[in-house]
Amino acid sequence: MSETSIACGVAGVGYLGQHHARIYREIPGATLAGIYEVDDARAAEICALYQCRRFATLEEMGEACDAVSVVVPTDRHCAVALPLLERGCHLMIEKPLCTSADEAERILAAASSAGVRVQVGHVEHFNPVMGFLEREVVKPSFISTERLAPFQPRGTEVGVVLDLMIHDIGIVLELVKSPVVRIDSAGVCVVSKTEDIANARLAFENGCVANLNVSRMSLKRLREIRVFQPSGYFSFDFMNQSGHLVRKSGILEYAGRLASGAVKPGDLGAVPLEQIPLAKGEPLRLELTSFLESVRLAREPKVGARLGKSALEVALTVTEQIRRQSATPN
Repeated sequence: MSETSIACGVAGVGYLGQHHARIYREIPGATLAGIYEVDDARAAEICALYQCRRFATLEEMGEACDAVSVVVPTDRHCAVALPLLERGCHLMIEKPLCTSADEAERILAAASSAGVRVQVGHVEHFNPVMGFLEREVVKPSFISTERLAPFQPRGTEVGVVLDLMIHDIGIVLELVKSPVVRIDSAGVCVVSKTEDIANARLAFENGCVANLNVSRMSLKRLREIRVFQPSGYFSFDFMNQSGHLVRKSGILEYAGRLASGAVKPGDLGAVPLEQIPLAKGEPLRLELTSFLESVRLAREPKVGARLGKSALEVALTVTEQIRRQSATPN
């Protein structure tokens, strides 16, 4: 790595990978050295668009780059990551980290052996909503998340738990900061060979409970979270980067007005809401900027491989519970 610029690469320049390439080209102190892509036409398109080279092999990319984003399908994460780690590349691996606990251990061991950093692409951790929640959430008692998306073939090499719910698993693990002691899950396949709709209830050692709902069979997009704690509750929209706070004192005030007849039941407009102003930003740009800072300063990434592995382990348990239910005859 030069003193002035970090040589960056992107392995896999599909729908998401192209944005990694774009941002690396734009971040000050970074240079887009090139890409690795198995599709000839796509590789030519991206190289022409961003004026970069195409590496013939992962080994060639590893020799030329200081930091690489791994944005290939999830079932290829480990196979792509290991040759790059062996050549001393710092990696930003898109979520989930991989598809099994064994693969996760191999990635962690290779990173440790090479003395490099691995960040996992839980991009919602860089959403301004998450930044606010990390500062303000204290002793959460109940968390509810909902993540809905229309169906698309991209990402269906894994079920909706590893595709979408993994985001919310990572979020609640970071907010609750307590061991998971019980997981109860349900899910159904609709058009895929794996689950397309799923629910998971996570119980934590400190008493907090999180209820997670995901679907990739929706007619709308939705990414919302509600966090309840002794002082009141937060309701946030990750997609629109907006939200509000309802304080316990406001709820008691509303209850008193209901009792006195000053407001009618169901008149939720009378509930005192505090809108939360957020400085909006592109989460992926914030994520990649943070990744390169961890590389430059030799510090642990905000979302390191350990957190990525913990989220993966929970997601695999949810997936296995759903798989066993599907295999059980009625």
